[in-house]
Amino acid sequence: MIRSELVQKIANENKDLRLEEVERIVDAFFDAIVDQLAAGGRVELRGFGAFSTRSRDSRTGRNPRTGDPVAVQAKNVPYFKPGKEMRERLNG
Repeated sequence: MIRSELVQKIANENKDLRLEEVERIVDAFFDAIVDQLAAGGRVELRGFGAFSTRSRDSRTGRNPRTGDPVAVQAKNVPYFKPGKEMRERLNG
């Protein structure tokens, strides 16, 4: 499912909301998650899962075309851990 399909599904299930309102709600939801992660925080949605970041150290990588070494800087990457209810629904 892509973002536009999610917006359309929510709009279809909530006839009292206009499509533009649903788009603003979805944007605000995702922006809040990203803002919290960018600030070094964590977002936990009970029954769904938890979003957090993990740091990766700098390292020396390889250019796949030439094989030359390339410096890769340290960075933070997003991480998602599914909740218990989600795991049970997927495997049960």
